Amino acid sequence: MMNTDTKDLADLTFWQTLLENLGAFGLKLLWAAVAVAVCVLIAWVLRFVIRRVVKRIVEGAKSKAKVDDTRALERSPLAAVRVVQRTRTLGSILTNVVNITMVIVALVLVASILAPNVLASLSLLTAALGAGLGFGAQNIVKDVLNGIFIVAEDQVGIGDVVDLGLATGVVEFVSIRITHVRDVNGVLWYVRNGEITRIGNMTQGWSRVVLDLTLPKDIVIEDVEHLLTDTALALAHDPRWRSRVIGEPEVWGLESLEGDTLVIRLVIKAKPTAKDDVARELRERLRAVLLNEGIDVTGIARAVLEGAEGALRVRGANPPTLTSELPERPTWRPRSGAAQRQSEEESGS
Repeated sequence: MMNTDTKDLADLTFWQTLLENLGAFGLKLLWAAVAVAVCVLIAWVLRFVIRRVVKRIVEGAKSKAKVDDTRALERSPLAAVRVVQRTRTLGSILTNVVNITMVIVALVLVASILAPNVLASLSLLTAALGAGLGFGAQNIVKDVLNGIFIVAEDQVGIGDVVDLGLATGVVEFVSIRITHVRDVNGVLWYVRNGEITRIGNMTQGWSRVVLDLTLPKDIVIEDVEHLLTDTALALAHDPRWRSRVIGEPEVWGLESLEGDTLVIRLVIKAKPTAKDDVARELRERLRAVLLNEGIDVTGIARAVLEGAEGALRVRGANPPTLTSELPERPTWRPRSGAAQRQSEEESGS
């Protein structure tokens, strides 16, 4: 009888202990769920704030430029376009940082709730992470650091047309580790930021349209140059095109002479996003004007300057300018005897 009572008491104690452990574990799970929910809520709030700030900045830029869509914003001043691109890029970067940070915080909180002793060995974990970063995660650290500098220095923005060496196209997304670039064929390239050693940004500042006109060699070059300048100026002052053209056109003059033809170079600055459109319209106008003057147009080709030639012509044409006649440079002449005696008398008196 006593053995039966002892067995029942032991069974009761076991079930009570099991229930207590399950209750404690369930409470820990509840607190862990609450911690995860709080992290998710904080991440959602931060992402909402980031989206609102980005939207307000973009809408403000569009309202100042008096346009309704971002595509039309490309015809507004360059500073407004760059603000929008930089804001969107920073928005995507901040969203990624918030997501990663909240995931790490949630994991740490869950670990501290479910297994408090795990955090006691944080020193060992830090050493292990340091060894891992030193050996296995060098590329990841390199990608992240390079991505931070790319965004902080405004080297690349969403919507920019870039040449990264590994890929050329439009930047669709920038994160702290990878940049997404879509080329003209529609291929989406994922370029690691650590692999980017140089960036050619084709949409920052201004761009230059360089046209080489192949004409008969018997033309009067000065008259043709005036005609080309007037045509390009008419395009630059046209209300439909003046927002896409920057500055005044330049005629760089006779570039080459071969056989029965010669080449005259015409240059005009334009907004990077409108360079092709400006070049196309300018070619059509030049052809129409030259044919109207009875000048045979053999070709109007777009030139791409590279290397030393391109570097030397970045600042544009630099012809000599007419200046007033310089005064005669003073020279030393020996004095005559009379002048020397007069000088001695004056000094003696």
